[in-house]
Amino acid sequence: MAFEGRTRILIAFSKPAFLPSESLVVCDVAEDLVEKLRKFRFRRETNNAAIIMKIDKDKRLVVLDEELEGISPDELKDELPERQPRFIVYSYKYQHDDGRVSYPLCFIFSSPVGCKPEQQMMYAGSKNKLVQTAELTKVFEIRNTEDLTEEWLREKLGFFTNVNFYASKVFMY
Repeated sequence: MAFEGRTRILIAFSKPAFLPSESLVVCDVAEDLVEKLRKFRFRRETNNAAIIMKIDKDKRLVVLDEELEGISPDELKDELPERQPRFIVYSYKYQHDDGRVSYPLCFIFSSPVGCKPEQQMMYAGSKNKLVQTAELTKVFEIRNTEDLTEEWLREKLGFFTNVNFYASKVFMY
């Protein structure tokens, strides 16, 4: 026998449990909201706008709470409940340091301290599904609605700008 006197090692590969496809989905996304998010993604307006979403606990669905046009981050925070979680998709007019203007779509998960644990679990368990459905990459979380300011958002978006800048420099060489 060819393996006589040798030790056999069996290596099994498995998919890590933390991958998004394996994550727990607590609530689905309402079909009309999926369509609204798709249209919002391709909107042509150049003003700031937001879609605020909440969970309908009885239907176990993420649904539209409110749509807002021409709203600054500071005004947006005033629209959010202080003790209840919300999902926000925010189209923000971002003026880069070099003068360029872009309109990134940001996903903001507002999960204020003091929410009921049941609510926090439902929202946290539904977040990945909603992010995937909306096809968003700029995902942020706030634990205090007062943190949502223009300065905070610019700082968060600046990270993506710097990563893209350095990545483009790497590919140039």
